This record gives sequence, structure tokens and C-alpha cells, in this order.
Amino acid sequence: MKRTTLLIVAAALLLPATRVEAQRLADSDPVLQRIWDEGMNNSQFAELSQVLLDAVGPRLTASPQMERAQEWAVETLRSWGVQAELEEYGTWEGWDRGVSHVDLISPRVRSLEGRILAWSPGTDGRPVEGGVTHLPEINTPADWARFLGTVSGRYVMMSYPQPTCRADEQWEEFAMEGSAERMSRERMMGQRTWNESLANTGSQDGRRRDLHQQLEEAGAAGIITSQWPGSFGTTRVFNAYNRETPTFELGCEDYGLVFRLVSEGQEPVLRLTAESENRGEVPVFNVIGEIPGTEWPDQYVMLSAHFDSWEGGSGATDNGSGSVLMMETMRILQAAYPNPKRTILIGLWSGEEQGLNGSRAYTEDHPEVVEGLQALWNQDNGTGRIVRLSAQGLVGAVPSVARWMSRVPAEVGQYVEMDLPGNPGSGGSDYASFVCHGAPGFSLGALSWDYGSHTWHTHRDTYDKLVFDDLKNNAVLTASLTYLAAEDPEFVDRTRRTVIAGRNGQPGQWPTCSPATRRSSDSPRMQ
Repeated sequence: MKRTTLLIVAAALLLPATRVEAQRLADSDPVLQRIWDEGMNNSQFAELSQVLLDAVGPRLTASPQMERAQEWAVETLRSWGVQAELEEYGTWEGWDRGVSHVDLISPRVRSLEGRILAWSPGTDGRPVEGGVTHLPEINTPADWARFLGTVSGRYVMMSYPQPTCRADEQWEEFAMEGSAERMSRERMMGQRTWNESLANTGSQDGRRRDLHQQLEEAGAAGIITSQWPGSFGTTRVFNAYNRETPTFELGCEDYGLVFRLVSEGQEPVLRLTAESENRGEVPVFNVIGEIPGTEWPDQYVMLSAHFDSWEGGSGATDNGSGSVLMMETMRILQAAYPNPKRTILIGLWSGEEQGLNGSRAYTEDHPEVVEGLQALWNQDNGTGRIVRLSAQGLVGAVPSVARWMSRVPAEVGQYVEMDLPGNPGSGGSDYASFVCHGAPGFSLGALSWDYGSHTWHTHRDTYDKLVFDDLKNNAVLTASLTYLAAEDPEFVDRTRRTVIAGRNGQPGQWPTCSPATRRSSDSPRMQ
């Protein structure tokens, strides 16, 4: 989300933005003090994260691991006295990963860093050996047709091979004069040539889904991919397109190794052993929890995070950290503020990675919550401390948001920059499911901690990447904002900006609400 127009540093709203050692709060409110004490001195962040990320693990939509995680979340919320349940919103193609192992067996032996992609078929647990080929330079559809005649029984490499797997920042820091620039040009030109070959196959814009299907029909033993985000050996883990031929990814270094062996005519042979189960269409759910309001029970403050993840790693920063943040916030509020004036809800959404499906379905199924929403806090970009809060283009909400932030403990509020009135989100996470209705859904933007290059959608997204001092900070901030929004006698004004920022400096339009995709057979991403 880009900050636009008026940018107000939180220090202008709060006490002076300096670090302090004492537990100095903006006022003497005893609930704020209890929230601070519970969040800072009795934090459960590490324990909750360890169970979710280590014991349960990744949470692919419609997988057994997602179901285990949701059952655990409901049980945990109930153990704190929070009303919680699973709420079904549709079905999705279920898939369960088993063991997968990739080995180079010729011209030398090496176990490779790789695994089958989500929704890929396996090999029924038996080893399947095959030679390897890669996409040649394709100038016409006839070139592609000739290549298809050579792939039977072979593994086909369908991603551009990076010329270096060193992190970009190392090239910037250590390279000789001109060296980094030459490497950047080589990568850019190589990627461009690769993309042109894909486009010249005759498939619609070189759509990989179509190409994978054609390779499958041509008898390829499997398809190999690798997507490098710019750091050490990580790969972005997406879903497989084909349904009969295994698709697996290799880390940057091992993908380059195999590609060079092919290019130099050294005839590599790979052995893939993989287990997986397609579960068919299975029910999918959101986790919904509630602390009932005492004065305005039909008005709501909601805690929001997507619970699903990609499953190469543990989904720690995308979005275990945001999910545990909202659970920890509910725990803190139940202990420090058990009788809120407005109803406090938590939504741990499924299907975000498939298009915000869980949260979109919730807004369709619960118009009363959308209508009665005082504020929604969503967090979904890693483990860092929260540093950005936008009013999402809701001009009328600015006084309320500023008033709440002015009372947040300065120790946690000092980091936050306010974007007032801001612009509505473009759909990057679940707050957009509410903002499109004009409801006050606010995104809590966090520091990166190399989120984009190291953990986002990679198999490096694991427990050890969490920074608990930042996360404790976030829990106190979110719980304080929730309490203040729940107590405020004024209901948030939903007046929108009349002009919002668009592309290339042109005026944009308020986002429209896309319908939830409630079954995988209706999703173009799953076909």
C-alpha cells in the first residue's frame, strides 16, 4: 500500500517519539495499563507460535494441516473464555503432502533441495528416474511443437536459470566497478529472452498452465520450476497446474546446477520420489471468535488475519505472525477487558492465498457485521513492528483513528506513521474485503525484515524468522486500539474520499467488491 497525500508521523499525535525505559502510558487508564502488563510481562506469543508453526506446520487451504490448525485455534480461544467456532463457507480441492525427495544420480550423485508443489500428483511413493531437458529458444509455434516431440520420459525445466544465486545486496556491496551492473543486465536480458520463448509457443501469452498441460500430454516425466526472490537459495512455492504429471521446484543453486549439466551435454539423470493425496472437494472454514458487547452488542471491532499459508515452509511471517498476533490480542483483551461495550470479533481467514475467499465470503454472509463495524485491524506482512496505519480513504474516520492513536502507549505508538486520509487498499489482504463495502477496515503495515526477499512464499518462512520483541509491541498496540475503539461513544463516520489516487497520477475509483470463490472448480487459479 502506498502512502499518499497527508503523511502524519505518530509523534505529532502522541507524546514525543523518544525511547523510554519506564512503562509510561499516555494516560492513567487502568485498562491500558493492564493491556501493557499482560502483553509485555505475560506474553504467550512464543508458545503459541511454536505450536502453530512447529507442531502443526504449514496451512494450505483444504489440507489436513489447515484443519488441525483451525481446531487448535478454536480450542485455544475457548480455553481463554472466548466464544469460538468454525464457520463453513464453501469447498476447495483438498491436498495432502507426503514425503518428496529429488536426487541427481548422474553424472554424479547429489540430493537436491526441492519438493513437489502444492496440488501436484506424486509418484505413488516409487522412484521415477528420467533424463532432463530445458526449454530451447522458441521462435515459432512450430519450434515448440518440435520440442514437444523430444520430452517423453524426461523432466522438463521451465524456469529461467539465474546466472547468480548470490543475494542482490552482496553484489551491491562487494562487486568490482561495473560488475554488478553487468550481472543485472545479463539477468534482465536472459529473462527477457526466456519470456519471449514462452510467448512464441503459441499459447496465450505463454501461459504456463497451458504449456504444462501440453508437456503432460507429450509424456514428460515431470516439470521442474524455480523462482528466485533475490536472496540466498529461496524459492517461491506456488501450486502445480497439471493433475497427472508431477511438478517440483528446485532451489536456485540446484536448479542452476542441473540446467548447466543439460546445456553442456552432460546428460543429467534425476530420480524423484514423491507421495501426495488429492482429497477431492472438501469443506473449508473460517475461525470466528467473539467477546460479546455489553452496551452496543450489534456494533463490532474485529481482529483480522489470514490463517492459511503456502506450505513449503511453516507460514511463519505469511501469515502465522499476523494470526498469532490476533489470537494473542484476544487473550490480552479477555484478561484485561472482558466486558467490552462493543462486540469484539476475531476472524482467522481461510483461502486468502486463493483470492481473499474466506474474508470475502464472510462479508457476504454477515452484512450485519459490515454494517455495524466500528473498526477492523488486519495484519499480514511479516514479523516486524507495526509502522504504518492508513485511514483507507475514509475521510470521516480520520478523527476517530487519530483520537485512538493519541491514547495508545507511546512506547508502542511512537513507531507508527499515520496516512490520513489515505487511499483504499487495492486488494492485497483481507481488509480489502471490508473496505470495498465502505467499512472501516484498517491495515497494520509492518517493517519488512526482508519479508519480500527471504520469507514471503518461500520454504525459509519458519519459526526462527519471528522477532518476538516486535510482535509483543504489536500485540499491545492492537489490543489498545481495539479497546479504545470498543469504548468510543462515537460510531465511526464512513464518509469516503471523492478522489483517490490511481495509476500514473490519474484519479482512481473506489474498489468494487469481488465475489468470493467458494469452490475450487470455479477458480481459474485451480484449473
